[in-house]
Amino acid sequence: MQEHLIVGVSLFSLTYLLIVSEKVNRTAIALFGAILMLIFNVEKQEVAFGHIDFNTIGLLVGMMIMVNVMKRTGIFEYMAIKTAKVSKGDPWKIVFLFSLLTGVSSALLDNVTTILLVVPVTIVIANALDLNPIPFLVPEVLIANIGGTATLIGDPPNIMIGSATGLGFMDFLINLGPIVVVIIFVTLYILKKVYGSQLIASDEKRKKILSMNEHLAIKDKSLLIKSLTVLGITIIGFMLHQSFHYESATVALLGGSFLLLISKIDPEEILMEIEWPTIFFFASLFILVGALEDVGAIEFLAGKMLLLTKGNLFFTVMFVLWGSAIASAFLDNIPFVATMIPLIKSLAVLSAINITPLWWALALGACLGGNGTLIGASANVIVSGMLKKQGYELSFGEYMKVGFPVMLVSIVLSSVYMIVFYL
Repeated sequence: MQEHLIVGVSLFSLTYLLIVSEKVNRTAIALFGAILMLIFNVEKQEVAFGHIDFNTIGLLVGMMIMVNVMKRTGIFEYMAIKTAKVSKGDPWKIVFLFSLLTGVSSALLDNVTTILLVVPVTIVIANALDLNPIPFLVPEVLIANIGGTATLIGDPPNIMIGSATGLGFMDFLINLGPIVVVIIFVTLYILKKVYGSQLIASDEKRKKILSMNEHLAIKDKSLLIKSLTVLGITIIGFMLHQSFHYESATVALLGGSFLLLISKIDPEEILMEIEWPTIFFFASLFILVGALEDVGAIEFLAGKMLLLTKGNLFFTVMFVLWGSAIASAFLDNIPFVATMIPLIKSLAVLSAINITPLWWALALGACLGGNGTLIGASANVIVSGMLKKQGYELSFGEYMKVGFPVMLVSIVLSSVYMIVFYL
């Protein structure tokens, strides 16, 4: 066991460092690291595969199927153009309304998908106004990450926490929704101070926005009706799934498979668009963290955390909240959360701490912490790449000047919220 502990910790550490370095593809190195755990007999294959959380995997796949069908209707382009026209072409109002639209969509779908769908339309509108798209997109990505914090399905860390703990859609919405709403409006107030002077357009350019026809964006009205109906039923399913004793993955896969069936789109076409690298990345992480759990490393770390916080709930919650936020600003929050989940579970075994507040602290810290730097969340990296293709450069420093202070403010607000309602 001592030999397995040393090998397991070494393989995990090396794999984690390579993931964080971004020098190699994160899915490739995570999968390779997971297989090495089997090759070096840190754990047996049947045990390793048992660590894969198929509820998380199923929830991701189900939602990806639904979104891939929905985007063929043109609904997201329609909503973006309609929102721009409602704002009467005023750049700041466009940023404000687009950010709210992105935040709500991120809570109901997921933040990465929302960003992929909204960013291209935003760039078109910024170009029509003859303005730099960066002051439009930075608020959108910040609010996407904040909005995704509010629900079970909004951000991958929440999906993982929910699946590991049995906390449902309504648990997340009730416990995290209120503070997320506050953080969104505080963030938008800060962003207006930062970008307001850059968001001024001439009357001529604003008229150009008003001349856009949002109805031309709808490509398939019949599919749109089917998609919105199934999405609505699925969201209701998420709200009620605990009452009927169904897992969230069952609801997502039911919605995804039913929409795939009635859409009459070739399933191969939709399934090819699923982010399989993300799915395999998750599966590999579950194996890697499961191996650490099996060799006793997680229990050891939990003991050290208890020594540091002296078993005090207040200090433990603050440690998890702020530690998760700072770590998630500079590291990928998905592997970080994958490691923290069994660690927090071990605290329940080793002490009399009520660990429920720790799950909310972890969710807030990991999701909101991703706003701190350009590499803190997948959505941030995607926006940077899409801007680069359009000839704009969003540097690490430029983003951090805005993102890191916003992140700190959001964690301060989250700390106050946790103290008032849970400590």
